[in-house]
Amino acid sequence: MIRFPMRRSLHTLAGGVLLASTALAPVARAKAPPITDSVAVPMPPTPAGSAPGNLLGQPIAADDGTAQTVHPGTPVAKDWWLAFCSPAINSLVDRALTANADLIAAKARLAQAQALVGVARGALLPQLDAGLTSERQRLSRSLSTPLANPDPQVFSLHTAQVSVSYSPDLFGGGAARVRSAKAAAAVAAAQAEAMRSMVAANVVLAVIQNAALDAEIAANSDAIASNRQVLDLLRQREKLGAVGRSDVAAQEAALAAVEGTLPPLVRASAANQAALSILIGKAPGMPVFDSGGALPALEDLTLPADLPMALPADLLKTRPDVAAAAATLEGAAADVKVAMAARLPQLTLSATAGGTAEDFGRMFADGNPFWQLLGGLAAPIFHGGSLKRQQQAAEHALDAAKAGYRGTALQAFADVSNALTALSADATALSIAERGDAAASASFGFVKRQLQLGGVGTLQVLNASAVAQTARAQYVAAKAARLSDTVGLYVALGGGLQAPQGAAQPATPKP
Repeated sequence: MIRFPMRRSLHTLAGGVLLASTALAPVARAKAPPITDSVAVPMPPTPAGSAPGNLLGQPIAADDGTAQTVHPGTPVAKDWWLAFCSPAINSLVDRALTANADLIAAKARLAQAQALVGVARGALLPQLDAGLTSERQRLSRSLSTPLANPDPQVFSLHTAQVSVSYSPDLFGGGAARVRSAKAAAAVAAAQAEAMRSMVAANVVLAVIQNAALDAEIAANSDAIASNRQVLDLLRQREKLGAVGRSDVAAQEAALAAVEGTLPPLVRASAANQAALSILIGKAPGMPVFDSGGALPALEDLTLPADLPMALPADLLKTRPDVAAAAATLEGAAADVKVAMAARLPQLTLSATAGGTAEDFGRMFADGNPFWQLLGGLAAPIFHGGSLKRQQQAAEHALDAAKAGYRGTALQAFADVSNALTALSADATALSIAERGDAAASASFGFVKRQLQLGGVGTLQVLNASAVAQTARAQYVAAKAARLSDTVGLYVALGGGLQAPQGAAQPATPKP
């Protein structure tokens, strides 16, 4: 999984929502166990000032005028990133879904798994082979029959034959291998879908992170300019004898501290753009857009107003990792059936027909054709307990798959709950950060004016400058966090994976 070195604002997303597993194929024989006695998704606490209950259907608003409403029963659109109303994001995601190396590899693994399903199916059908051999031979005189002409000891022999073999699937072992291969293909399909969702989410996160870093770089540049202005004022006052050298030195130290925060931000921005280039299949250092366009600024990104919310029953069908766990469970149950069938008798039927002659044209003349029919029944008697142990191992793998499915499903509910909590909490944090940024900026402006008039000392200026810088950084981080939380909710709900039509709720597997 690609993780970007974002500050606190973007670290809230990835842990449980960028998924790395798979899609749900219809489960016929082995199905997953029930998850909980209740299907309710745990909801976060209701924000202060809102109506009692949970966040479903309630607006999540901040003081900047942006509000989001969660709509229960609404599925996630497959192209959910369009909700950010950013042509740059749309273009980058489209390119990533075409050129991303990890996604291309996932699609290739899916094609490989689907081909292996055909291999398993083919093993259930009769096998037909044709052969043609020609040989030139000289016999030793001592091996020749005394009644035959002793001269023709060199001769040619041509043989053409067709062989048919068939092993009836008496106890369902072959059909179980097919089901296991189909389950593996379903896992690969879900992994490809999860990779698609992860790539799209990481592209959107990279754009948000780039905008946040640009905003922090701009804010730090403004802080550097303001501190230099204050330093110039103090130096002027030092010449007039109004302040001492210690005041000037303190401001010089403050300016150096602010200037020292800029290089790490520049380095983080370059690393983020390099990661974005890799996501879209470009070499780092090349322009992100072929046309020379720029990535959007933080204020240019639109916060989606209407958010989807899958019902709990649908969530188990639209989460790629849950779908992969269900497919893994189906495959594990099929493997148990394969191990059981390996301990039972196997019937083999075969037939061969052809012709042999010294002259190629007379292989099927009178007396030269031949045929053979064979039938065999083999049953394992003693294999040192290996067949029994193979069945036990498959049964233990089935138990592990059951537990894995249950844990994955519970984690899906937790991810959605955490995403909703983050939306609510970060909306509140953004409101607080916006008020703090406005107040700190105004306070710093007043202090600078008072410094010009000689009404404040250096300590008040330093404090006001530090508060203003911190408040601005918190505001940028909170705004970026709210955007990334929205991405987190989309991915936690499955990233646009559509539930199969008529898919049944998983139940207990029976090999």
